[in-house]
Amino acid sequence: MIRFAILALATLTSTVTVPATAQDPAPTAPKLLTWPDLTNRSKPTPDATIAYGADAMQKVDVWVPQGKGPFPVVLMVHGGCWTTSIADRSLMNWIADDLRKDDVAVWNIDYRGVDLPGGGYPGTFADAAKAADALTANAKAYKLDTRRLVAIGHSAGGHLALWLAGRRKLPATSVLHTAHPLRIRHVISLGGLPDLEATAASPENGCGTEVVAKLVGAPTPQHPDIYADTSVPRLLPLRAIQDLVNGREDRIIPFAMATDYVAKARAARDHASLHTVPATGHVELIAPESAAWVETKRLIKAAVK
Repeated sequence: MIRFAILALATLTSTVTVPATAQDPAPTAPKLLTWPDLTNRSKPTPDATIAYGADAMQKVDVWVPQGKGPFPVVLMVHGGCWTTSIADRSLMNWIADDLRKDDVAVWNIDYRGVDLPGGGYPGTFADAAKAADALTANAKAYKLDTRRLVAIGHSAGGHLALWLAGRRKLPATSVLHTAHPLRIRHVISLGGLPDLEATAASPENGCGTEVVAKLVGAPTPQHPDIYADTSVPRLLPLRAIQDLVNGREDRIIPFAMATDYVAKARAARDHASLHTVPATGHVELIAPESAAWVETKRLIKAAVK
């Protein structure tokens, strides 16, 4: 189910600009992909779907390459402004299939968005955590090598992928704390929104500001600081390699969301890099033929070799 009404609207950080090729559109007026350019294609299907809870959204699609294995695995998190009516995990099917064809398995998670009962705080976060931890329990059955693991997330999923890497730092007083979370040592954010406080203060972002309030909930005596266990900068340093892949032409996620987060990661002495891909909007980030995806897959392959 995908609806796009709303979407239509190291120790030091390094910045990497991916070179343009002779085939790239002119940088002054690039022709960008639209959502129908991606979603109107024939949609590939996963090898299996497992449930990690009773809700219809508490599912994971598993994409397994042919062969003996075990295979390196990508933990994949879709975006859609943390809102199920905008997007679900099937938005990632095209890049999941591309990885499967290239001998990389995919653990593509779903979660209850803020528009569903049980979504928001703590449900959306708890769902992402349970879905990630289910990878360990199912790794042997699906020939997944959790020692060669990379988490990637697109848009709002970029926030959740980074959060999954940092949640081991959550204090025991947080309702989101778990004793032995999946260890994630490398995260790739594709046009992500890692800083919830910045997102809530930035009306120019394509998700708007009200959705953040729905995601983190209202302050309570038990949870007075609504960003302490939800916004990624509060968890820095993550002690994980962080690659941010972004395009300056992205009209949904402002480029400053990436540069500002990278600056905060630098201040915390985390290992982070920003990869700026020419002629790249928001859709290109998850289109398998795009230069942005070529760069992302290069990062994945280097991480799991």
